[in-house]
Amino acid sequence: MGERMGIRIDLTEAMFGETERRLCAFEGISVTTFRYASGVAGLRIGTRRGEVVILPFRGQQIWRARFDGREFAMRSMFDEPARSTTYLETYGAFLIHCGLTGIGAPEAGDSHPLHGELPSAPFEDAWLDLDEAAGRVTLGGVFRYAVAFSTRYTLTATLGIGRDETLIDCHLRLRNDKRTPMEVLYLAHINFRPSDGATLHYTAPYTPEAVRVRRSIPAHVRAGPGYAEFLEALAADPTLHHRLEPGLGFDPEVVFAIDAVADEAGWAHAVQRHADGSADYVAHRPDQAPRLNRWICRTPDQDAIGFSFPSTSSTLGRRNEVEAGRFVPLDGEREWHLDMRFGRLSADEADRRIEAIDRLMGRTTG
Repeated sequence: MGERMGIRIDLTEAMFGETERRLCAFEGISVTTFRYASGVAGLRIGTRRGEVVILPFRGQQIWRARFDGREFAMRSMFDEPARSTTYLETYGAFLIHCGLTGIGAPEAGDSHPLHGELPSAPFEDAWLDLDEAAGRVTLGGVFRYAVAFSTRYTLTATLGIGRDETLIDCHLRLRNDKRTPMEVLYLAHINFRPSDGATLHYTAPYTPEAVRVRRSIPAHVRAGPGYAEFLEALAADPTLHHRLEPGLGFDPEVVFAIDAVADEAGWAHAVQRHADGSADYVAHRPDQAPRLNRWICRTPDQDAIGFSFPSTSSTLGRRNEVEAGRFVPLDGEREWHLDMRFGRLSADEADRRIEAIDRLMGRTTG
């Protein structure tokens, strides 16, 4: 048997016009290109189960994702990406890569923007790999970043989708192009849309020691009455947030740092299960990204749950993270890799996944 050959299409900005046009298609897969009114290029991948809209040249963000009729992306103030590349001026995507030389909100002594240079990074190269026999399409892209005397790296990112699948595969390959070490600060800001009554399940001990709420309040957050008391209650008993009841005080936001546990295959798992039994799902490898952050924001204008942010670091700014040793060290001319899967589980798939999570952690189901 010969090696199965696919087709690669190199993408350029010229392929993206104001009118949406089909770029390619095969059974069960359709790919179109277009531009938002802001001028930002969008790539729509349609499958038998739904569609994903990716910004191939802007941070390789996933702007929207929908499978089996469920819209994944957070509800925000932005129906489409804005012309601005400032983080909070175009904040509404489903997946935002954050890092790599800064993370979280900058604190005293930091000079990086909110969540670093990656969120709206200008990807210079982008391409599509088509595998008709496997019924699969993969978007790839490269971002190169250099700052004299301090930083030089190449990040290659891919997103893979199958025509009959409801999970997206994401892979990152980071090469430190310097001859000296770098501190890798990364967070996958995966912003699902929460649902009232949903429950959270994940591979970590449900204890205050393993599920730690952030009690400091960053400068961009304006807290209201009762917020500090709610944080104190969560710090004492993190299971209070495991059912998303209306009225819980996630306004403006609550952030957790979680000690994720890997299964025998090396993967950590997290689930938001909805009332109909279906679920949203994220899996990653803690040996690649040793930290898991969680972010919940439920306000009149924004409704989002990042129940699993695979991360190398917390979100307290570069200086704090580096001083605390919360980063992945990467020697010169070496590579760091990250694998993630996220998307939708059917009710039966969710049952099996939650049973496996509880079995791994020694919890009884029910």
